Amino acid sequence: MLLAALQFCPVRGDIAANIAAMQSLVAGQSFDLLVIPELASTGYFYTDPQELLPLCEFPAEGAFTQWMLQLAAQRNAPVIGGFAERDRAGRLFNSAFIALPNGEWSVYRKTHLFYKEKLIFQPGDSGFLVTEWNGVRIGTMICYDWRFPESARTLALRGADVIAHPSNLVAAKNLWGPTMCTRSFENKVISVTANRAGIETLQGETLTFTGESQIVGMNGAVLADCGPDAATIIAAEADPLATRSKRINSFNDLFADRRPQAYQ
Repeated sequence: MLLAALQFCPVRGDIAANIAAMQSLVAGQSFDLLVIPELASTGYFYTDPQELLPLCEFPAEGAFTQWMLQLAAQRNAPVIGGFAERDRAGRLFNSAFIALPNGEWSVYRKTHLFYKEKLIFQPGDSGFLVTEWNGVRIGTMICYDWRFPESARTLALRGADVIAHPSNLVAAKNLWGPTMCTRSFENKVISVTANRAGIETLQGETLTFTGESQIVGMNGAVLADCGPDAATIIAAEADPLATRSKRINSFNDLFADRRPQAYQ
């Protein structure tokens, strides 16, 4: 299976420009699964819900999520990417849209909000989701969820073979990169982190996003990555079904050896 991560620098507040940039990057590229960064359609740094609200989408109804569904159908490949979601009650969520080639879709709402996200978004209430396509189980988490081992472990226990990880990481790669290698290793799953590049400035504060997106195999090895500023797609071949056996040797199995009663 050819797994891919898209990295670019979104233009804050310009959904059309961001879709055009991503469409240009995917042109001529092959993939069986594509992961796009967190809040890829809108940019990241907002502190006023009223400023962000006009850019938010009802799932599968806005320009960005419609584009994702079209891309998934055209490429016969799931596409997972971050967007600003609104619900019918007017609540805002930092979400990932999971678009399948057959037109089906689901939404993961970020469980662990980071920094000033708490000023505009509601804590995610979707729970950690696993979606299946062509026999492959894909789990989704977003950015800061990486800090919590329970995120990847929950997805793995729910059967995920691959973890899609849309991100807007500001932490240095030498922090989150090895940690995501550990998340793959400790759960024997593949992980695909699509991180954005560039900077955003708001009210005198500048956030620098670290890029360096990576794809990690089930044994913790980096299969593909890129630089901090690149606008690109990285891709790597991996076998998701090989993650199903959690055996290490004839005596040990990662999940069968768990002793939850001792973890309380």
